[in-house]
Amino acid sequence: MVTRLYPSMLLVLVTITLSIYHSQQLQSSKSESHTLLRIQQQLNFPSVLRSWNNNIDFCNTNSKSYLTIVCYEDTITQLNIVGEIRTPLLSKNFSIDNFITTLVRLPSLKVLTLVSLGIWGPLPGKIARLSSLEIVNVSSNFLYGSIPQEFSSLLHLQTLILDDNMFAGHLSHWLDSFPALTVLSLKNNLFNGTLPSSLGRLENLRILSLSHNHFYGSVPDLSHLTNLQVLELDDNAFGPQFPRLGNKLVTLVLRNNKFRSGIPDEMSSYYQLERFDISSNAFVGPLQLALLSLPSITYLNISRNKLSGMLFENLSCSSRLEEADLSSNLLTGNLPKCLSSNSNDRNVLYAKNCLEETDQNQHALPFCHTEAIAVGILPERKKYKHASKATITIGIVCGTFAGVALAMLLFFIIRRVNSKSKMKNPPTKLISENATSGYTSKLLSDARYISQVSQPMNFGAVGLPPYRTFSLEEIEAATNNFDTSSFMGEGSKGQMYRGQLRDGSLVAIRCLKMVKSHRTEDFMHQIELISKHRHRHLVSALGYCFECYLDDSSVSRLFLVFEYVPNGTLKSWISDGHYRKSLSWTQRIAAAIGVAKGIHFLHTGIVPAVYSNNLKITDVLLDQNFVAKISTYNLPLLSNMGKVESGNPSSGFKGPCNNKSVTHEDKCDIYDFGVILMELILGRTIKPRNVDTLKDLLQASIRGDDEAKRSIIDPAIRNACMDQSLKTMMEICVRCLVKEKEENPCLEDILWNLQFAAQVQDAWRCDSQISSEGSPISPLPSRPMTFQ
Repeated sequence: MVTRLYPSMLLVLVTITLSIYHSQQLQSSKSESHTLLRIQQQLNFPSVLRSWNNNIDFCNTNSKSYLTIVCYEDTITQLNIVGEIRTPLLSKNFSIDNFITTLVRLPSLKVLTLVSLGIWGPLPGKIARLSSLEIVNVSSNFLYGSIPQEFSSLLHLQTLILDDNMFAGHLSHWLDSFPALTVLSLKNNLFNGTLPSSLGRLENLRILSLSHNHFYGSVPDLSHLTNLQVLELDDNAFGPQFPRLGNKLVTLVLRNNKFRSGIPDEMSSYYQLERFDISSNAFVGPLQLALLSLPSITYLNISRNKLSGMLFENLSCSSRLEEADLSSNLLTGNLPKCLSSNSNDRNVLYAKNCLEETDQNQHALPFCHTEAIAVGILPERKKYKHASKATITIGIVCGTFAGVALAMLLFFIIRRVNSKSKMKNPPTKLISENATSGYTSKLLSDARYISQVSQPMNFGAVGLPPYRTFSLEEIEAATNNFDTSSFMGEGSKGQMYRGQLRDGSLVAIRCLKMVKSHRTEDFMHQIELISKHRHRHLVSALGYCFECYLDDSSVSRLFLVFEYVPNGTLKSWISDGHYRKSLSWTQRIAAAIGVAKGIHFLHTGIVPAVYSNNLKITDVLLDQNFVAKISTYNLPLLSNMGKVESGNPSSGFKGPCNNKSVTHEDKCDIYDFGVILMELILGRTIKPRNVDTLKDLLQASIRGDDEAKRSIIDPAIRNACMDQSLKTMMEICVRCLVKEKEENPCLEDILWNLQFAAQVQDAWRCDSQISSEGSPISPLPSRPMTFQ
């Protein structure tokens, strides 16, 4: 009898146990649901939580970029809430203490993200009761005070991000209590004091970002952090010694501190270093020339220091080096050929040194020697006999008088020659008038302009014929006397014709009809400026031609000749539903990089800079190699003097830069660039009224999973882009479209991150090919997305 009842009793016991367990699970689930609804109330019902109610099953909701809840066995383990940008403070009734008390009722939390929710107050130590926390991100709020010491009990913590708050005080010595910490980011706070030596014992640390605080003093020894890849200490008061670091760094930014030591020799062995910025310090001693040839270096900025040393023409540079700024140091010698005007696609600045025969302003050689001695750098001694002070004084005086006399003699000779030339060649009334291709005296007297006149060649404007004047006969022959088959279109900036020169090369000719009387002299300054718009990523000017009236020689028409770009507009190569003629993801990144480099040249490569270019995706053309070129930019001649008789004005993109009160002229182009990026990502033309809505959609998808991001992008590239590459492009796009211009990224950071997006995409593509062949795949080192 007992044996017969035993199985039944066992079944009853199991049923009772399961029902008790299930009851406890339901009770726990109900408790956590109540906790989340309480959090919603305490956060004043933000829009990102509008879907929460009493009937929702929180563990079975769809994840969104701004809201993610992950459960394990009906227990919440991840809570990610991201509010809207620049969310204001919560009301004065908000209590950070009560909020954290509610939060700790989710005891199994491993990931906690509370970003941009208006949370304010000092962070209570009781948050450490969430002992399983691995990732904490409470950035972009209004938290203040110090980091509570109770944090030291979070032994599983791997990522701590407190950026963009108002935390203050010193960093505590117990930081080494986090043996698993890999990311520590405290950017844009009010921390001060010196750094604790315990930082040097976080052996798993990969990213350390302390930018934009008030730290000072020496940086502790970080040479034992063998996994450290990113170190950002800019905009503090660190110094004076160069920090001791491991040699696996990818990014090292020490900009705008108080370092005044030398660069250590071991920097020449940092083979993984890609971004190196020590600008705006007081570094002294010789420049490590090997920095230019580090195999991975893409960005090098040593400007505004007191580094000395002699450069040589035959120095080699890394093939990956995109930008280098050596300006405002004490360098002598000759500029290396790899940094000269013949270097392709490389932005190089080196003014305010003592280099020989350069096209950027330099000091006289004694300046660098004198300054070097003043800061304690002894120049190399030359084996000359010492002259007496009297001899030196006499030599200086004689040399000065001789120089003045020679200058006066040259002045009178040039004036006499010019006077004779004018008498021999009085003005005549010609149909076409060729103007000089040289510089005017005004330009030659403008030192700032002279420092830049040759700069365009530094940016890759190669393969183009010299800028010149064209005769009217050449223009008419090229266009078959302006035949309708050559006509390409008309807008507010004149008519466009396609032409073919006698040598077979194709050109695009813009015809401007004058409505006011102008002499050719009125245009010459602008014409000379246009001649400097020669860059790989601009539709470059090749020359010009005047057509003049016979009666008074005033200009009737002006022709501007540009290179012809055969592959149409960038707009025609995004799908808009047609995949047959669509650029790949890699090609779209390359096009974005090209446009950004073109804008960067317009802003920094010429003087005066060209801003407010009202760029649209239809203004970007693709050449035979699919290199992106900006075709319509704010040419001074077109905006100031080249008024035309007819044509519908281009509507342009009605972004925030149409406001005439905007002072951030450079950021207007960044906004327009953001729209172009959005069209490349989404694969369709964007109407102005939809930009903000689509920006919010992109922003919402950034922090979502891979599926969320891919659901909104162009189907033509949906399965061909690497997640990190896509996320980086989306982040750049969103930042460019922020209407508060001071919040926009600078072009240098845009380019850096675009290059990163291209790099990870290329590595992913290569790894995919290797994987398909059965070879092992090497993991790609992670790299943070930053804007400065």
